[in-house]
Amino acid sequence: MISSLKQSTLAFNGHNILRSRSLVPVPTRHLQFLPSANTGRNSIVSLSKPLHVVSPEAFSNSLKKSLKHEKEQSLIKCKAYEAEKSEPISESPVTKSEAARRVKIGIYFATWWALNVIFNIYNKKVLNAFPFPWLTSTLSLAAGSLIMLISWALRIAETPKTDLDFWKTLFPVAVAHTIGHVAATVSMSKVAVSFTHIIKSGEPAFSVLVSRFILGETFPPSVYLSLVPIIGGCGLAALTELNFNMTGFIGAMISNLAFVFRNIFSKRGMKGKSVSGMNYYACLSMLSLLILTPFAIAVEGPLIWALGFKEARSQIGPQIIWWMAAQSVFYHLYNQVSYMSLDEISPLTFSIGNTMKRISVIVSSIIIFHTPVQPINALGAAIAILGTFLYSQAKQ
Repeated sequence: MISSLKQSTLAFNGHNILRSRSLVPVPTRHLQFLPSANTGRNSIVSLSKPLHVVSPEAFSNSLKKSLKHEKEQSLIKCKAYEAEKSEPISESPVTKSEAARRVKIGIYFATWWALNVIFNIYNKKVLNAFPFPWLTSTLSLAAGSLIMLISWALRIAETPKTDLDFWKTLFPVAVAHTIGHVAATVSMSKVAVSFTHIIKSGEPAFSVLVSRFILGETFPPSVYLSLVPIIGGCGLAALTELNFNMTGFIGAMISNLAFVFRNIFSKRGMKGKSVSGMNYYACLSMLSLLILTPFAIAVEGPLIWALGFKEARSQIGPQIIWWMAAQSVFYHLYNQVSYMSLDEISPLTFSIGNTMKRISVIVSSIIIFHTPVQPINALGAAIAILGTFLYSQAKQ
């Protein structure tokens, strides 16, 4: 129903209408001039206009149609906007960076493990023919130092910028590295490569104990429980080793402890330094060489080395020179790559990777050197390796 009503009269002062230029002219048929009470002039305008009132039902339907139309336009607009996008949704830069970092660490680990297997094979061959672990350890450090000096001279690698504080920080790392290196070489000169690495697979236990009681770090109960099979497996393998030797066993244990300290000190020393992992290990080799050389001369001596080399050359031939060169070069290469890995990860993760690496070393050495292994001995090694896997899972 539509009805017509008269709008209430609106009054305006005449002079206001004349002064305002922004008002829209009003049709004369709707204007009515009234006489002013004070002046007698027609100064008041009366405006009357018919209003059309719509029923509530019609108004409600009209409002609903209007809202529905606006909503449809909004939806169409959104769809058109999405259709106009030409760039696909991609992964965030953070996700890509993390994935690339994991691939990089994986390549480092694989290269590290392969080079370590080659080193252990040649190292054992040299020690079988030339049983002088102090000189063998010294030659390994000397070869690495020479390789890096040549690389810096030829600009193959960037020369590190070091100062006195850097060498002071590096000194305890070099001491731990020297002790661990010599102890491991002494162990392998007395026992099978597989046995040395089974004992050295207990390195995570030393890492946790050192981190807990010296660094004050705490770990969840699952980490401590994972150490039980590691220690138990190493103990079982040691008790059932056919060629057990106490010197070889103690050497492997000392090497474990020394390398844990080396890794912790290395990580601390590398923080805030502009020296890369490759150059850091090069400087470490040189400083360790300076520390080890006088001790090697005092313990074994040039006279014994000359007699030993003559004997080895008579049995093996000139090939002994190639073996000594190969074990020295591959020792430096695998350690260099391991320090490039340590540049990206924590000391504990480094210890886990170092332990998992021993699986390939143990298996390859048993195959190449035909090492006799009892079933109970193999079970001990398997338990130790399983403990290492549980340890890595607990850490994650």
